[in-house]
Amino acid sequence: MASNIKIALIQLYSKPLDIAGNFARAESYIRKAAAQGANLAVLPEYHLSSWKPDSDVLLAEAKKQTPYLKRYQALAKELGISIVPGTILEPLPAAEGGEASTEGVANAAYFIGPDGAVLGRYQKKNLWHPERPHLTADALTPHTAFDTPFGRVGLIICWDLAFPEACRALAADGAKFVICPTFWLNSDGGDIGAEVNPDCERLFLENVAVARAFENTCAFVFNNTGSPLGSAATGKDDEGTEFIGLSQVAMPLQGALGKLGVEEGMSLVDVEGRVLEIAEEVYKVRADIALEEWHYAHTLKNLAK
Repeated sequence: MASNIKIALIQLYSKPLDIAGNFARAESYIRKAAAQGANLAVLPEYHLSSWKPDSDVLLAEAKKQTPYLKRYQALAKELGISIVPGTILEPLPAAEGGEASTEGVANAAYFIGPDGAVLGRYQKKNLWHPERPHLTADALTPHTAFDTPFGRVGLIICWDLAFPEACRALAADGAKFVICPTFWLNSDGGDIGAEVNPDCERLFLENVAVARAFENTCAFVFNNTGSPLGSAATGKDDEGTEFIGLSQVAMPLQGALGKLGVEEGMSLVDVEGRVLEIAEEVYKVRADIALEEWHYAHTLKNLAK
């Protein structure tokens, strides 16, 4: 039986390149969440410095961000709360050979247990198109779940959610909770997408998050960045960035729980483990993919190579 869990969705607005300030605000939210009985606090992708499409800037930020993992571990242990600190940029060693070899940057998510131990790490595999010139994807490591006090959990990051194979591989490995920190903007569809439908990104997120929950009988924890406080009317910051928010816990049978709007904020969501068990009893997705004769099993075997 999956555990009941209270999840704090922390839809943080990240001030560009203000690592210390963003961490301080994230810590404040986590302390409030713990005081209100949350078992798990989740932050957005790029929450420490926001996204900047510049390789040199990202590498410099990555070198500054690495020590913050230990700070989140200490906070988790102090408060007795599990934390997924969005993503943390990490410098990677330079590739061997050639004058063009340069240090890479990984975009990594962690699951920190209530004792401060790191229980899982995931490096983003499916990079959004503007990220590809600047970040290093981990394309070869299989998607794997890991054990936590709440059962088995899997991590993916932002654009990974567009690929159902990622969540399916985690569900096949026993994940009952899939956590997805994101930095997803209302403008990501571009001008051509907006010409077809100005709400295309909202439509995408509201449908795909719930679909991932139903098709894997899992809790899908989608935690996005938000616009600054007081900007709900425009959804923009001072730089004109167009946010969309919509952080939520998507559940089979129930749909989106605790959904936030566009603005920075926190939502506490009670997830009942019995709902996941009932959903599996109804749909038997996990039972089917566990069968030797399951006719899509080759896709998982290919992922595991």
